[in-house]
Amino acid sequence: MSKSYTAPAAFSEEEYVAIPMTPVESKQVAAVGYDAARKTLAVSFSRTGGAIYHYPNVEAKTHAEFVGAESIGKYFGAHIKPLPFKKFKAPEAA
Repeated sequence: MSKSYTAPAAFSEEEYVAIPMTPVESKQVAAVGYDAARKTLAVSFSRTGGAIYHYPNVEAKTHAEFVGAESIGKYFGAHIKPLPFKKFKAPEAA
């Protein structure tokens, strides 16, 4: 029996606005950032580039609970993953 997989999300056509990211202790999530003024949560799953996901309309409380969770990966799956997001190519390292 073969599994069906969802195709990866396309990269957003919108202009990327960088949000400072902080590495986190997680096997699933590499780094997290938050822009309080825009209520946008930024998440990266790769330590070597790839993509950065922006989750709009996320309250500061959710960000604090996310980075403070006992399991960041489990919190992500339960509370962040279902949210709408925009996917951006990670900027080139300088």
